[in-house]
Amino acid sequence: MQQGVWDMPLESMPLASGYLKSTAMADSRIERAMDIQIQNFRGGTTNTFIANSMFTTGVPDIIAFSVLGWNYEKFGALAETFKQLNPDGWVVFGGNHVSNQAARVFRMYPEVDVVINGEGELTFREFLLAYLDGTSKHDLGAIAGLSYQSADGQVITNEDRARIEDLDTIPSPVLTGALDLVDADGEFRYDVALMETNRGCPYKCSFCYWGGATGQKVRAFSIERLREELEVFGKHEVHTVVACDANFGLLPGDYDFIEAMVETRDRFGFPRALETSWAKNKSKNFYRIVRRMKEAGMKSSFTLALQSLSDNALEGMRRRNMKVNDWEDLTTWLAEEGLDCYAELIWGAPGETVESFMAGYDRLAERMSRIAVYPMLLLPNTDYMEKKELFGIKTVRGDTDDFEYILEHNTMSFAENQEFQRFLFWARVVAENAILRHSWVALRGLAGLSQSQVLLNLEAWIAAAQDPAAEQLRQWQAELGTNGLGEAIKFLFTEPDAERLLNRWWTESIHPLLPADLAPLLAEVFRYDLLTRPVYRPEGDLPEDEVITEFKESYYLLRDVPLSYDVPRIVSGLRAGQDPDLSATDCTVDLYYRKGAESAVTSTNHEIVVHYMGTPRDEIVHNPSRDGC
Repeated sequence: MQQGVWDMPLESMPLASGYLKSTAMADSRIERAMDIQIQNFRGGTTNTFIANSMFTTGVPDIIAFSVLGWNYEKFGALAETFKQLNPDGWVVFGGNHVSNQAARVFRMYPEVDVVINGEGELTFREFLLAYLDGTSKHDLGAIAGLSYQSADGQVITNEDRARIEDLDTIPSPVLTGALDLVDADGEFRYDVALMETNRGCPYKCSFCYWGGATGQKVRAFSIERLREELEVFGKHEVHTVVACDANFGLLPGDYDFIEAMVETRDRFGFPRALETSWAKNKSKNFYRIVRRMKEAGMKSSFTLALQSLSDNALEGMRRRNMKVNDWEDLTTWLAEEGLDCYAELIWGAPGETVESFMAGYDRLAERMSRIAVYPMLLLPNTDYMEKKELFGIKTVRGDTDDFEYILEHNTMSFAENQEFQRFLFWARVVAENAILRHSWVALRGLAGLSQSQVLLNLEAWIAAAQDPAAEQLRQWQAELGTNGLGEAIKFLFTEPDAERLLNRWWTESIHPLLPADLAPLLAEVFRYDLLTRPVYRPEGDLPEDEVITEFKESYYLLRDVPLSYDVPRIVSGLRAGQDPDLSATDCTVDLYYRKGAESAVTSTNHEIVVHYMGTPRDEIVHNPSRDGC
């Protein structure tokens, strides 16, 4: 069983469960004796609904949960329900959040029989074979890589299992059919296609666990296997592939993967975009990959995973010597190439202060406006978790998840953190999700307003505004969690009331700060941002739109949108460091909005939502060799 974090129309692809099933079913004995089914649920699905869905037609003998912080408590409750229905059944927990945490798991949820530590495919298969052999759940000492309870309740953890060196020994869940890829209508059933091209990470960042594969050799799947998987996704017309790698672009073979993507797109028209965690150190291989993607019209959001610009914080993170911190030249190059790039920062790292973070945020925003700011979570098995006392870390568990949220540490007081959460909320909702992606560069370059100034202005205005929509946003802000964040993002992308509220904020609070001669231009850039938000309910929001097909993909087309300034040209020039002509020029533009934004705008996945923003035709990614343009 898997459950995603986002409550959205489409499911998240249950890749981990697919690996477990495909590996288990490769054993002939298991294949003959067992029926393995994957149950996959969207975020927000209730325990009652899940229990009825899973147990109405019968109760399984074994239930295995893929556990992360957002579903830990839910799965614990469902394990209890399962044992009521089948007292002799076996419950297995595995995944990052419970790996090497058996004592806590068994204490909180005694219904759990086994915790799998580390990579699960081979351990899970041996576990199933032991079950078929009639082995007692209290006598699993022969299986490396798991923890269990003895008959007298003692926690027993077996020796670690060695990492899988040849990843191709794990049968592909895509190629074997272990994963159902289409729905009843034959459409691809997930929001994006998930793939792994490799496993492992050579770094040992203090905040990260990455499945226990940190500080280790990176192991790769063969390009032949990856090419076959891409072909399946191409045939199913999957727009976006997400490579679940820690450092894509690190290995020479990653260039071959991009070539395989381009070849697949040229044959089938898909996939069109790659999202991933890009390599921390940008080598010649990275630049080669980026150039090839640009040449081929393959989209991606190139990530600058800085996490902090504070030397003290980077020291504590064990990232001080990463070349990623020499980032200005890279962002300049990406801007000159016209490529989308966003940065990642973490708020709340030991060594960071409010002053150092804000200085770093605005320094970074001068180069790129889309900055993903994540609150520091204290995760199991990390260096920060092991050194809580050293860093003076104090935490609280989430209300709807099992993550530990940092309240204070040696360089951040409780009061400072509480105050800063308000800025963090708006930085994530508005800047990270690119709602004002054009306005930032214009406000900074033409009006001298930094990104943090504008966000703090918005926060203060919303806090004081006598408006029902503002009151709702204040309530979501007060939740200080993923749910409130997601609801606010959905509201600003989908509700007509959001446009009214944002226009009122601009008129009352931003317009007075602008140079009088530039205020009309900046207002038009702001209007363009609101115009180009993704189409969520086209029948209600855009009555004059029409659906067209361009390059084998469906778009809503809004024709002849009047502009009093050539906003796309002006913003493009400002981003490139040029001095564009700012004269008023009546013009029109056709805006194309990719269909299917419903899942993107109801999640907090900013990497995906940018693919649904309205854009002029010449910015639509396509393959010149196919259409002759």
